[in-house]
Amino acid sequence: MRIAVLGAGIIGVTTAYELAADGHEVTVFDRCSSVAAESSFANAGFVAPAYAAPWAAPGMRSRVLRQLFTPDAPWRWAPSLAPAQWCWILRWWSACRPDVYARNRRALFELARLSQQRLRELRQQLALQYERSEGVLVLLRTERDLAVVRRNLEVLRDLGLQAREISAEHCRALEPDLNPSEPLAAALQLPNDETGNCRQVAHLLRDAAETRHNARFRFGAQVSHIDTRAQRPVLRVHQVAAPAEFATTPSLARTRGPQTPRSVPSPADGTAAVSHEDFDALVVCAGVDSPALLRDLGLRIPILPVHGYSATFALRIKELGPRSAMMDEHHKVAITRLGPRVRVAGGAELGGDPRKMHQGALETLYKVLQDWFPGAAQLAGPQLWKGARPMLPDGPPLIGASGIPNIWLNIGHGGSGWALACGSARLVADQIGQRPHALDLGPFSIKRYAS
Repeated sequence: MRIAVLGAGIIGVTTAYELAADGHEVTVFDRCSSVAAESSFANAGFVAPAYAAPWAAPGMRSRVLRQLFTPDAPWRWAPSLAPAQWCWILRWWSACRPDVYARNRRALFELARLSQQRLRELRQQLALQYERSEGVLVLLRTERDLAVVRRNLEVLRDLGLQAREISAEHCRALEPDLNPSEPLAAALQLPNDETGNCRQVAHLLRDAAETRHNARFRFGAQVSHIDTRAQRPVLRVHQVAAPAEFATTPSLARTRGPQTPRSVPSPADGTAAVSHEDFDALVVCAGVDSPALLRDLGLRIPILPVHGYSATFALRIKELGPRSAMMDEHHKVAITRLGPRVRVAGGAELGGDPRKMHQGALETLYKVLQDWFPGAAQLAGPQLWKGARPMLPDGPPLIGASGIPNIWLNIGHGGSGWALACGSARLVADQIGQRPHALDLGPFSIKRYAS
């Protein structure tokens, strides 16, 4: 079949690779100038089933309300008059019930485990090198942090996850450059979880899809409308002469790398060529832009952007710093070793201006890095990044049939897109190819939003 994929983030690229490897004729459309240029550009890098969990969880409502207005809170909310935000919050509030959370937690864990397995298969088959490290340590600063993790430890073990509590001394032996002056009650060791450079994998899989399986990637291509009246998706494509570039935020003097995409010019600007292109099938992997594209088809998808932050620094000496990856549980900030660099990532910001970085969020990242690895990184000239996570209120992404003939979905992965990408792509490809699939697809069906 001739299949179009909308979006060249990690979800779109993995989907394109699986479909092309299955023998389909695949074309990928993206408004940016390269793969993994927005939400997939500089995420934490965790491929960790332990952290593939719904944001809607028991106790989360009170925790968010309690911490919302503290200076270093992991969560930030800019209230809006837009009905979509309030509807999303009400759905999220309802999904925090224990029974809903348990069902969604298991579904996400099984998808993350499938995805990790598929990533390992691709790594072997394609000899992928992407700054990978094995094992994750969860740093527990206080006895209260330890008590919370202990309550969740049995849940993780019931899911089949290898996780064990270790002493502060054992943790410091595994990570000898941890600051000895920083209080550490204990740690949780997740030996089978891993980290890696999401953006590197996106580039490597794009290359494999093109060179091995003849997939096509169309950059600077904005799809503004999908027409299905002929039972085949027809795309209205605005092809910009020069692919969309990214603007840096002038007020952030230390910023390096992409920040916010400039909008693609409209046909009225006289700078974009418009074409109408038909395909046998379409897979929507357009992240936070997906609801707008699907609305014209009668689909109402409650995805909102929840922004996360990261800061990536060069290490002063490559032998210093973290050996692998850690999560500061108190601040919900990840610390990831990426070759000669270290990345700190975290925060969850609902609403607000996507073009502006919150100084408090950046200060929290700096604080966590300096708390645990003082002096290890060159603090001048970091790459600062803010990315939009396409969040559904209850957690599991939408994977599979849309209910409209020949339109398929792979959207709403939230902050776990990298951890869920390879498994989600394989599930979509198997459904399109009418092959048996590895998981129960019920939790990922659009039917839960049918009303």
